[in-house]
Amino acid sequence: MNPSELEQLIESITAELWSRIQAAGGVTSPGGIWIDDRISSSCNGDCHGNCSVEAHKIIRCGADRISTCSGKSCIDAGIAHLIDHTLLKPEATEEQIRKLCEEARTYQFASVCVNPCWTKLCAQLLKDSCVKIATVVGFPLGATLPAVKAFEAKQAVCMGADEIDMVMNVGALKSRNYSLVEEDVAGVVDVCHRYGAITKVILETFLLSDEEKIKACTLAKAGRADFVKTSTGFVGGGATAKDVELMRQVVGPDVGVKASGGVRTFEDARQMVEAGATRIGASASIKIVEGSKAA
Repeated sequence: MNPSELEQLIESITAELWSRIQAAGGVTSPGGIWIDDRISSSCNGDCHGNCSVEAHKIIRCGADRISTCSGKSCIDAGIAHLIDHTLLKPEATEEQIRKLCEEARTYQFASVCVNPCWTKLCAQLLKDSCVKIATVVGFPLGATLPAVKAFEAKQAVCMGADEIDMVMNVGALKSRNYSLVEEDVAGVVDVCHRYGAITKVILETFLLSDEEKIKACTLAKAGRADFVKTSTGFVGGGATAKDVELMRQVVGPDVGVKASGGVRTFEDARQMVEAGATRIGASASIKIVEGSKAA
């Protein structure tokens, strides 16, 4: 498909999705629990002492959404397994990274998310645990060349990364250079899938209109990304439930949605999961988990 045909296709898909969303009165949540694209169930109302345990099992099986029950969240027991315990500050020290890994092991977070230079150390520290190693590519601007991002991804997975969070080329997207955006995503995805890793594509939603968010999600899905992700946390605002809902509607149940940036409390995390997030990126991970116990 040439660039002109791709642009026409993306514009057509965006227009169709946007018209459907507007016709429905905005972004809406269908409620209930989604498990992959095969099983759908809802709470039977008997949540006293049992719902959080069952929700934990469902989350571990790959739940995309979890509804609330009797006004209380059902995700309490499983929230840690949805969190990428994150430390991406440029001044992070080895001591802080070691502490991050120790906390991730203790709380059984989904992963630690660190800058590439710490990938090998984290892989060594967590080699006998179920905590995954996530690192970033083209971070935080997304403006590096596709070949450079692919090379970064290969280096990272060869050092032990299980997950790559890459930043989309936002400028190319806003310029409607959709072929470059898809090439950018597909190059990293190809490397990751070859080595058994997954790819999360960071859209930087704060910089995008709703129509551009739809285009970004469509292109990420076309590039076979495993997740779309809201934000780096380095540019303006972070994740919003509205953006997560929109992203979930566009990518459907087969692609993960990661809410990242500004998720600091259990209530923040609960709203993101109910909106459709399957992963939460946070540096306040322990506060979130401890908050779930008091909710």
